[in-house]
Amino acid sequence: MSTQRSLPTPATPDLLCTSDRGHHQATNDHSSQQGSSKVHKTDPRALVVVETSYTRLAQTVVTMLESVRYKHRLQVTSLVSEGKVLPSLTRADRGRFAVIVFERLETYLGLDSWNRQLLDKYCRDYEVGIVAFAQPDDMLYDAQVKDFPLFIHSKLSLTDYSVSSETQVARIARTDKTFSGRIPGSSWTVFVGNHSTYQAVARARLGHSVPNDNNKLSTEIFQVDSEVTPVLLDRGLYDGVRRIYFGSGFEFWLHRVLFFDALSFLSHGQLIQMLDRFILVDVDDIFVGRTGVRMTEEDVKAMVETQTQLQNYVEGFHFNLGFSGKFFHHGSEQENEGDDALIANRDQFWWFGHSYSHTKAHHFSSLSAIMDDMLHNQDFAHLHGISVNNSYAVAPHHAGVYPVHSELYKAWRQVWGVQVTSTEEYPHLRPARYRRGFIHDGIMVLPRQTCMLFTHTMFFDKFPGGRQRLDHSIYGGELFQTILYNRVSVFMTHMTNFGNDRLALYTFESVVKFISCWTNLKLKTRPPLELANYYFQLYPDETDPVWSNPCDDRRHLEIWSEKKSCNRLPDFLVIGPQKTGTTALYTFLAMHPSILSNRLSETTFEEVQFFNSNDNYVRGLDWYLDHFPAAVLNGSLLFEKSAAYFNSEPAPSRVSALLPRVKLICILLHPAQRAYSWYQHMRSHNDRTALSHSFFDVVNASSQAPKSLRELRRHCVNPGLYAHHLQRWLDYYDISQLYIVDGEMLRSNPVATMHQVQKFLGVQTVIDYSQLLRYNPRKGFYCQVLQQHSNTNSRTNSIKCLGSGKGRNYPPMDGKSTTLLKSFYRKPNIMLSELLAKLGLGEPDWLRQELTDS
Repeated sequence: MSTQRSLPTPATPDLLCTSDRGHHQATNDHSSQQGSSKVHKTDPRALVVVETSYTRLAQTVVTMLESVRYKHRLQVTSLVSEGKVLPSLTRADRGRFAVIVFERLETYLGLDSWNRQLLDKYCRDYEVGIVAFAQPDDMLYDAQVKDFPLFIHSKLSLTDYSVSSETQVARIARTDKTFSGRIPGSSWTVFVGNHSTYQAVARARLGHSVPNDNNKLSTEIFQVDSEVTPVLLDRGLYDGVRRIYFGSGFEFWLHRVLFFDALSFLSHGQLIQMLDRFILVDVDDIFVGRTGVRMTEEDVKAMVETQTQLQNYVEGFHFNLGFSGKFFHHGSEQENEGDDALIANRDQFWWFGHSYSHTKAHHFSSLSAIMDDMLHNQDFAHLHGISVNNSYAVAPHHAGVYPVHSELYKAWRQVWGVQVTSTEEYPHLRPARYRRGFIHDGIMVLPRQTCMLFTHTMFFDKFPGGRQRLDHSIYGGELFQTILYNRVSVFMTHMTNFGNDRLALYTFESVVKFISCWTNLKLKTRPPLELANYYFQLYPDETDPVWSNPCDDRRHLEIWSEKKSCNRLPDFLVIGPQKTGTTALYTFLAMHPSILSNRLSETTFEEVQFFNSNDNYVRGLDWYLDHFPAAVLNGSLLFEKSAAYFNSEPAPSRVSALLPRVKLICILLHPAQRAYSWYQHMRSHNDRTALSHSFFDVVNASSQAPKSLRELRRHCVNPGLYAHHLQRWLDYYDISQLYIVDGEMLRSNPVATMHQVQKFLGVQTVIDYSQLLRYNPRKGFYCQVLQQHSNTNSRTNSIKCLGSGKGRNYPPMDGKSTTLLKSFYRKPNIMLSELLAKLGLGEPDWLRQELTDS
């Protein structure tokens, strides 16, 4: 038991910060170092130049940028031919990058004269800085750096590292402490500058050196225990370009802090990290645990004392306890006393509800059953005087939060009034840097982080990798970096981490002291609702969720309801565009005995309109699945048709997230004909704008026209920009997943068209549509043949055509509109022809004729 063990105490700051060097310097405000107005002309984006994206340093740089959500472009020099290393640096008199990062200093120095002059001029004109890393295997060991009054000496071992108190670069990094002892890293480079432009960012002392390729020791150049410069600032006084050189990568954790400071300094604060860091430590399952590993009264006392200590480092800190009342007093006598101590100290902590029985939400039979369980927990709280934070709850095992179980969200709102929850699972558990928040059914979901403590990590000697691995995570490793990278961190721990060896107390006390020692970060804790509101103010673009396929993720499948099935997801989509014959194609496909369509929608008829409509999309995956048959025979294919998907901006990425292997069918009709058909469609629906304006007025509307007229024009002409929309879909899907139907062929020869569609879909049984379709001269297109049995057992045939809204007869397009649209679509049609040729696809007859006539 924990009272009988000798527990390690957290390291104090003085164990690692051994020599104070005067008063702590005030934090530098890089955002105020604007200089000229030129710095406003760059985008807050980094250009990262690497020789290959697979090196450890390149991957670390990208991981760090992604973790803090910095936009960046990766330029791989080994994939660029003819010496063209750099992408376009400017756009419309605006710099595209606020800072340039070179994985290798040698790459920057080795640029051909054209690229080097171009880059340096860009940096001077837009006041953009360069970060470069001196790699130990570069061809620069003990030599002068080409074109600069700068010498470098490589393959060194360093000790006693400190950030210079004179540097203006340090912002997150503190400048009044020294890391004593040998510095991690097998081969360091240091810099010696012979010009006033150079200024030390960090200093260290020389340790044991490694011979270079010439079997010479760099230490021969220095005195024993010499002070050297492993990170150097070039202030731009020599050639007008500011640079920061790193003499090693990120084996030494402090370089991660200095790298962010370098980005902030060189970008004039455009790539800046705010100093506030909000952390919330949830203690899940505070009464849940088997006998023998639960908390005792002494553990609770230690928890209260540690919380008080942490409040000296973390403003407003409280442990946030989640409870399942059913398991109260389910331990030994000593452990039950621990439960009583938690209740006695209830006002010391924050509290939130799990479910009473700690059961996964989707294992309950109904919404009312989930609510009854939550009400039991609510009664437990009232009985024991626990003041529950009703705005926050966490689901047992994370089940039901993501993938979403709608009944859980409904029960939370109705029983507890929950407004905030958290999960590690969105969009996936790993990699952690991609975890994001979203809002569903009015409940804000915060991304949750791990601290290497789980229900089974209770003792130092049983910790995976030993205490050394835990300490590495705390002192500069994974846990430290999690807080460094994330403005808001919600950590998950368990009751068992606070009993036994009290690993959670050790972990959080150690990491906050370490952060306070080495950084200027301001640690704070706020109640969950306040944290959530702050988070979505920071990241408003995360409010809308992106639904992925639970069956593509083992973790998601484990916490998804057994009653649900990915077999209900469609195998192919008819994506449009509108007014090209999609309804006819939908009808013809539905005739096939092995092809099943979605059920009809009450508002959009045969269309689901899930991926293009925000109102529908936020309803979630359950809502979408409910549009498809619950049982599907082997070999049958499911599909849906929503014609607005084709030109919808969010649809391609949303469809790809949920249906990465789906097949796509689109129909291309002459874009002017499609535009005119849409206009007539709106007139038939008594649209006031269409009724009060001619077609020419609509397609000729200027940017100064009334909004309703501009909107009608957009719906008429924009879907016909086929190449533009197709390219967006091809950004997410392989060409083998896309089939293009010629709209004219579908109308004039649907039998041949449907044979090719069946071939693309790979249906097991290919049917002969010549027996199912018949041309209707009154309608002007093919209709479905229906077989009927008469009283004499003979068969008679009738036909069923699309509704009265399809196949309308309306006057031909006027000459002015024809001429205008022919000119408008000429360039888009050329682009379409080039795209289809590039993809190895044939041109529709109407496109070939249009380009020939032009």
